[in-house]
Amino acid sequence: MKLGEIAKTNRTTFCVDDFDEILYLDTSSVTNGIFDDFIHLSKNDKIPSRAKRAVKDKTIIYSTVRPNLQHFGIFDNPKENVVVSTGFATIDVIDNLANPKFLYYYLTQDKFTNYLHTIATNNVSSYPSINPSDLENLELEIPDIQTQTAIARVLSSLDDKIELNNKINKELENLAKTIYEYWFVQNADRNWERKKVATLIQNQKNGDWGKETKQGNYTEKVTCIRGTDINSLIGNNELKAPERYILEKNNNKFLTDGDFVIEISGGSPTQSTGRMAYILDEILKGFDTPLICSNFCKSVSLKDKNIFYYFMFVWKQLYDNGLFFGYEGKTSGIKNFLFDDFVSSYEISVPTTKILEKFNKTVSPLFSTIIKNKQESSNLAQLRDFLLPLLMNGQITISEEQNKPIIAPFKLFADDDTDFQTWKKIGLAARGNIDEKTLRNIYEAIDENDR
Repeated sequence: MKLGEIAKTNRTTFCVDDFDEILYLDTSSVTNGIFDDFIHLSKNDKIPSRAKRAVKDKTIIYSTVRPNLQHFGIFDNPKENVVVSTGFATIDVIDNLANPKFLYYYLTQDKFTNYLHTIATNNVSSYPSINPSDLENLELEIPDIQTQTAIARVLSSLDDKIELNNKINKELENLAKTIYEYWFVQNADRNWERKKVATLIQNQKNGDWGKETKQGNYTEKVTCIRGTDINSLIGNNELKAPERYILEKNNNKFLTDGDFVIEISGGSPTQSTGRMAYILDEILKGFDTPLICSNFCKSVSLKDKNIFYYFMFVWKQLYDNGLFFGYEGKTSGIKNFLFDDFVSSYEISVPTTKILEKFNKTVSPLFSTIIKNKQESSNLAQLRDFLLPLLMNGQITISEEQNKPIIAPFKLFADDDTDFQTWKKIGLAARGNIDEKTLRNIYEAIDENDR
């Protein structure tokens, strides 16, 4: 069937005038099902002209611009004043003709994302985009509603754990912020020395974009952190920074423990440039290659590591207060953060070393837990993405055994197949050459009730 036979796109227009405040979501604020904070706007604010798409429970949103960036998600009982950008197409299932969660997972498979991106790049518009009709004309091959529900339940169990980790992290971040505000805002000491930001910076390490393949002197393989990756580093989105080969002479520009990565080009009408992400050893250990800063961002190292967490919160406070709007220039319509102008002119209060050391000792365990949760969520997301195409194309199917959903083989192996017997013992069987460790990881990641 075609998508348009079971779902409607852009069904309802949102009326901004019905609310004193709206919660606005633009296309950059959701990636692969993970929602960042909504933008709070009142009637007195300048409401973006694109704030027009209405959503409801189980509405799927799919960015019509550059589908390969995976700006898509599904709503779970959103508030009445939530509105999304017209950069999204909204998809609502008609009269329970399909399981919405299943349909969301079905549409977010790589094969559909790549197909839609191909359509977008062939579009005659000024940037790669698709039309709602491109979505409605997608040809689907889907199972019965019971199987859809079972598949959605297994995949959702992984996403539910990811969402729980995200909620825990948000609470930990709020706790650290509360401690910062109590110590350094409410009880600030006027005798603390004021210093220009530039005097706190040891050096700046801007890297080389590099080559996609090893060639000539480009032999050092790295992961390139771009401006677009800032959200993933500071938020809950899965980081998908590209790997490149750089010149060996640039290996002294790798990101190290205690560095900050700052967005210096980009932003949006409602967000300034200047977003910052922090780098710690626990983060670096999660990558197979060194990290380097490149393309629309820059990294800085501080002279004194005791100031690390304090500096992080001061910078975030300045960003949240919109200070960096006053330090932006434009080049060909793109906003650029005048970083050198800012750090050479702006002063901040610097507490004593004793207070900074105590603050670091207090909040560093919180951030260690945050990083651990993010890494666990990244592993769960990889497991979900591994299972997704296998479930959708029928290589593995969901069946019922003793009233508990299990993942069962599409075609049973012979009873004397020792690998299959091993897989059955741990509750999961699959076709193909898949090792026991992978199966064990999948099994342990699935919610206990769904094993």
